[in-house]
Amino acid sequence: MKIRVINVASATTRMAFQDAQLTRLGLIYERFEAITPDNLSPPSNDPSWAMWERPMRDVKKALYASHRSVWALIAAEDDPCLVLEDDALLSAQTPRFLTAIKTETGNDHISLEVRNRAKYVAKTPDPSLPLRRLYQDRTGAAAYVLWPNGAAKLLARPVGLADAVICAAYNLTSYQADPALAIQIDQCEIYGVPAPIQVSSSPLSQPKPDVSAFSKKQQTRFRQRRIVSQIRMAVRSLCRVGVAQRRMISIAPDFRP
Repeated sequence: MKIRVINVASATTRMAFQDAQLTRLGLIYERFEAITPDNLSPPSNDPSWAMWERPMRDVKKALYASHRSVWALIAAEDDPCLVLEDDALLSAQTPRFLTAIKTETGNDHISLEVRNRAKYVAKTPDPSLPLRRLYQDRTGAAAYVLWPNGAAKLLARPVGLADAVICAAYNLTSYQADPALAIQIDQCEIYGVPAPIQVSSSPLSQPKPDVSAFSKKQQTRFRQRRIVSQIRMAVRSLCRVGVAQRRMISIAPDFRP
């Protein structure tokens, strides 16, 4: 299975960590040069970026564009791909898991990670693999396996935050690794795992965009999109109340820095 690590050139410490981690796990990977706010296409002031539920930070636009570029590569291929952000910490079980799922058919997407939030998943786990059907996630795009058909579905979605676009793609046949096989390094303290490197959250360090800079019509559309999103999530949950439940997914016991 191909593995692509999204990494900006300046983040050398993160890339060195990923190289050491993936080498230790015996996993061959490709580094994908992350798009930055400086080389966004279309540029950050293009009206097409105002299609999300809220104004987006430039770094979030660049992260979405990076994921979208990887989706385009996967959509043109025949096999699934593990997509990693450069601050994803993996369980030692990951290689065995990837081997087990690489020939699976009918899947679009598998989330490997958790971020200390409950997920809406099947009450009954998969009988043959450590998976649960994933019906509603809320966050996280640091570690996931994507099949070409799933990539094509994501490319057809409107622009937005990378993880939110994945979470809102209800036409994806999605699963959750259970136990979870990945966390972002900023979650290490929460899960009682030693952090391998120090990381800072650059997207959150950038000030939020000023909503008042947008027209009244655009502000109204932001609110309308948020309302529609909440309604879709509520309907999604109600329609699967018999087969799904909100559940905190535990992490595998063998994480190491």
